[in-house]
Amino acid sequence: MSFFVASDADVSTDADVGDGAKIWNLAQVRERATIGSGTIVGRGAYIDAGVVVGANCKIQNHALVYAPARLADGVFVGPAAVLTNDVFPRAVTPDGDLKAATDWEADGVTVGTGASIGAAAIIVAGVTVGPWALVAAGAVVTNDVPAHALVRGVPARRVGWVGRSGQPLLEDGDSLVDTATGTTYRSIGDRLEEVAP
Repeated sequence: MSFFVASDADVSTDADVGDGAKIWNLAQVRERATIGSGTIVGRGAYIDAGVVVGANCKIQNHALVYAPARLADGVFVGPAAVLTNDVFPRAVTPDGDLKAATDWEADGVTVGTGASIGAAAIIVAGVTVGPWALVAAGAVVTNDVPAHALVRGVPARRVGWVGRSGQPLLEDGDSLVDTATGTTYRSIGDRLEEVAP
């Protein structure tokens, strides 16, 4: 396999890096992490131990992806975005002792195929971002995001729907259309369904 790792990147010998992946300056990829083929990990990004990143993803500069996060193929994580893993973060136990690894259980973020996380967005531990969803820059996501949903704000709320192109869907009668691809959808409550051609 052939992949690129910048000379000052820190990639564990126990990480699994796919063919054609690129890991840029000052990035850190921890032990047992998986980086899919064709994926790009930007400058200063952090991929925690055991994290799984699919193929053809883009993890932009200074993004932080904490275990046990799972990113499907084609995911975009914007600059300085954070995928957290501690629902009740504390440095110490209730008795005031420094917490050890055994004093908490990590709860990772799951991101579906083709979804995008905007710059400086924060995804709270345990949240699932559905396929092709779009999280706006600076959003704080505290609840699951349906497939194709466009969410923004603090806390993030759904403000629309997006197609696979990432562009907002336009209303066309009872349907929604991705004008970039011509794909038609229909809204069913809090989810979106692709209409067969």
